[in-house]
Amino acid sequence: MKSISNKLASMLLVTGAWMGTAAHAVQDLPGGPAVKQLNLAPPVTRIAEEQHFLHWMMLIICTVIFIAVFAVMFYSIWKHRKSKGAKAANFHESVTVEVVWTIVPFIIVILMALPATKVLVAQKDTTNADLTVKATGYQWKWGYDYLSGEGEGLSYISTLDTAQRQMSNSGDVSQAPNDYLFKVDNPLVVPVNKKVRVITTANDVIHAFMVPAFGIKQDAIPGFVRDTWFRAEKVGDYYGQCAELCGKEHAYMPIHVKVLSAEDYSKWVAEEKKKAEAKKDDPSKVWALTDLVTRGEKVYAANCAACHQANGKGAGPIKALDGSPVVLGPTADMMHAVLEGRANGAMPAWKQLSDTDLAAVVTFAKNHWSNKTGTMVQPADFVAARGGKFPAGGGAAAPAAAAPAADAAPAAAAPVAAASANGPFQIFFETGKSELGPEAQAEAKRAADYWGAHKDGKIVLSGFVDSTGSADVNAELAKKRAQAVAKVLTDSGVGADRIELRKPETVTAGAGDDRQARRVDIIAAQ
Repeated sequence: MKSISNKLASMLLVTGAWMGTAAHAVQDLPGGPAVKQLNLAPPVTRIAEEQHFLHWMMLIICTVIFIAVFAVMFYSIWKHRKSKGAKAANFHESVTVEVVWTIVPFIIVILMALPATKVLVAQKDTTNADLTVKATGYQWKWGYDYLSGEGEGLSYISTLDTAQRQMSNSGDVSQAPNDYLFKVDNPLVVPVNKKVRVITTANDVIHAFMVPAFGIKQDAIPGFVRDTWFRAEKVGDYYGQCAELCGKEHAYMPIHVKVLSAEDYSKWVAEEKKKAEAKKDDPSKVWALTDLVTRGEKVYAANCAACHQANGKGAGPIKALDGSPVVLGPTADMMHAVLEGRANGAMPAWKQLSDTDLAAVVTFAKNHWSNKTGTMVQPADFVAARGGKFPAGGGAAAPAAAAPAADAAPAAAAPVAAASANGPFQIFFETGKSELGPEAQAEAKRAADYWGAHKDGKIVLSGFVDSTGSADVNAELAKKRAQAVAKVLTDSGVGADRIELRKPETVTAGAGDDRQARRVDIIAAQ
């Protein structure tokens, strides 16, 4: 018994310590979630107040109906039970009963529908907005563009605070602040008592823009635009989250809206425009290596460190950048990766960043940690890359020397193949075709000879498509091209079990005759 008591006491102490830690870790966040919150978030807009009213009105009506119906039912069962000698009445086709149970529910539904319809219509009325902001969902952050009204022209990315992400990764949240997983580097800033229209869209998968205190929730869908609106009546900080399961980092995609007075908002706009003007870069400017690395470190911390880690080692399925073959390899490969993304969105595209920021972060990665390549990428390189002109070399980029010929050639020109003797290899196809021409056959044979002599790894065949026309047709064409290349490899003696066919990736340039969208890369699996 004494042993059992000791064990029970130990369990109670552990439980008490855990509860003490939990009590420290979870506290109310003004404008956000609260401990033991049973009701909707405190409203700060008229729409949210109306939603509260509807919520309680519906709840009360349903509760009254529930109590009334079950009270009559239980009373009837108890009062007219057989043990007391009660006999069931024998009647049917009562017009009175049928009229009553038809009209009464109809009246109740109408009484519920009238105020609900009024609020629903008001929610969708985005006209006469004082300020219009586009909210773009990315995996996993938000981009804000001020389209009209005071602040027009401002644009920035809002990302979860790096320190809080690292705290989450560590598993130790005993010292978590009140705004844990809600703190961002750049909140959405709006003026009080102004109608703010929010246009939502997405860059990759479906997200949802939701701020409970405002009573708004709107899906952000790639290729589509939706809108909602709010008018905050109280200055303060208000929080929300992406409300659509958008991938493994879904929990790290917060929304922070800062509502300022009209005077403070005007000051904020003026300050932000000064910062934007100061940040505006001449893409033709030639930077020094140290300056690019310094700037790239900041860009990396704000956009890349959450997944690849500050030490560049990656985590789980996230590839390491320190010692990465892509980072250490041809510059064009990494430029394609940051512009177009990789692995069907697992690595998002970063084309929303400026050319200078992209050049800086690529240069930083190529010259940080153990990556001491000395390679430098200038903003002008990314200006050219957005137009489809990538530096020479690399399994994901056409050689610069071949580009003019490709531009001058007609759409049905013969395919071009280019690679070094030991890879990576590229196979280029004619527009709309999946058959290998003579030069493409020769290049695929060279790849087969190389991989036949190097039997120590798997091979990835990565097809590419452009962003024009039918996505399904383009993807199917890319698949057929990859299969055609795989057949050449297997016919040459390369084992089929070594070949991995990946889903096609979309090329940023997206022109119908863009040669970068008519290729299959043969590279080593990483």
